Amino acid sequence: MLPISALSALLAASLSLELVNAHGIPRAHHDIVKRQAAPAAPAGASAATTAAPVSGTGSYNVPPLSVINSAMPSGPTPTLSTTFPAGAQPTYSNAPAIPSKFIFSAADWPALDVIPPTDSDKVKEWMKELDGHDIPDFSPTVDGECASDPQAAAQAKERGWWTCGGWTSGNDIVSCPEKNTWGVSFDDGPAPYSEKLLKYLDDHDLSATFFVVGSRVVSYPDILIAEYMAGHEISVHTWSHHPLTAMTNEQVVAELGWTRHAIQTVLGVTPTTMRPPFGDIDNRVRAIANAMGLRPIIWTTGPGGPFDTNDWRVPAGEHTGEESFATFESILGNATTMDTGFIVLEHDLFEITVDLAVGYTLDAALTHNPPFKLESIGECMSFPMNDMYKETATADIVGNNSTGSNGSSAAASGNGAAGLSLPSAAFVGVAAAAVAAVVAGSL
Repeated sequence: MLPISALSALLAASLSLELVNAHGIPRAHHDIVKRQAAPAAPAGASAATTAAPVSGTGSYNVPPLSVINSAMPSGPTPTLSTTFPAGAQPTYSNAPAIPSKFIFSAADWPALDVIPPTDSDKVKEWMKELDGHDIPDFSPTVDGECASDPQAAAQAKERGWWTCGGWTSGNDIVSCPEKNTWGVSFDDGPAPYSEKLLKYLDDHDLSATFFVVGSRVVSYPDILIAEYMAGHEISVHTWSHHPLTAMTNEQVVAELGWTRHAIQTVLGVTPTTMRPPFGDIDNRVRAIANAMGLRPIIWTTGPGGPFDTNDWRVPAGEHTGEESFATFESILGNATTMDTGFIVLEHDLFEITVDLAVGYTLDAALTHNPPFKLESIGECMSFPMNDMYKETATADIVGNNSTGSNGSSAAASGNGAAGLSLPSAAFVGVAAAAVAAVVAGSL
């Protein structure tokens, strides 16, 4: 069996092999940088409200910011401080107990990090959830990229395509209503270093929303349970982390359905929210998500552009930790000029991204002047925890999505970590084999 520490190193190392898009085609680095530039501080915004730390934060074993980069050595892999047996009871009202211990069997699940087949009985059953819903008849995009599909890009307003122009629906959650409130979230886990993040959140009495990938859920079920039992919100982030607008209706249903099923199998509850990988969503994908009982959540596009920390660029070797933190400081400065709160894109998949959050970004927000209030996204939206899950919901937070409308246009477009994260063909091949080796053992 491959140890978790070796797996973590293998995952990080795989990122340096080649930066590719969702279909394994090499992507020019400058195209990504141009499309997803760091937010600039608007006129009147504070350029720097906190000083960039230069020394490490010892209590969480975080290195100095100046040495956080793709070449930094790995630290010790955290171990879960608490595990929960079957029958453990979550703290919110009417929550079902944790089911019997999850044991991974490859025969029960699609291949990890690959778009699931659409001919299974489960997917055919989930497709029935679309009956009676108005699903726009858009053809899939080429690969979720504007440059690759000029015809779809020209129709971005009609499609409500977030990737090309920042188009959103009135039903999308893109910010917190209350000014100076940060809806804290982390994407792409659960993963081995999520435990370090959980400790920080617990020590500071903070809650967050975790957008989890189905392939990671079945690989690290105990970490998912720890997140949930600590009072954090769990949301769907697809099975394989590929751009949803590039998929057929059946593939979108398979991606969302298998992730719902994985979460429900491990936790006993089914989320009522989702986040599209890279923010790649249009009115067709929105309508499918809504029909399946999932409300989309995307990060904020503010005065200087999308609120993306670019933390995902650091493991890829494109940015340093200092550059990512400078981006985050610009985000905080821009956020103070807004009349609403905000949501930021961060990740807990890698040690580096967790170190940036635990050592620097969360502290910067907590010590900011003016002060920010940090809450999970459901909390900042005033959604009771019960309503974040289908089995316990007393109100419908999904609502009806107006798929025929254009939504609203943001000032800038972006595709989050579209060139990195899970879709890399090299990454998928290495990660799938490594994770399979782990889950076949003790996990």
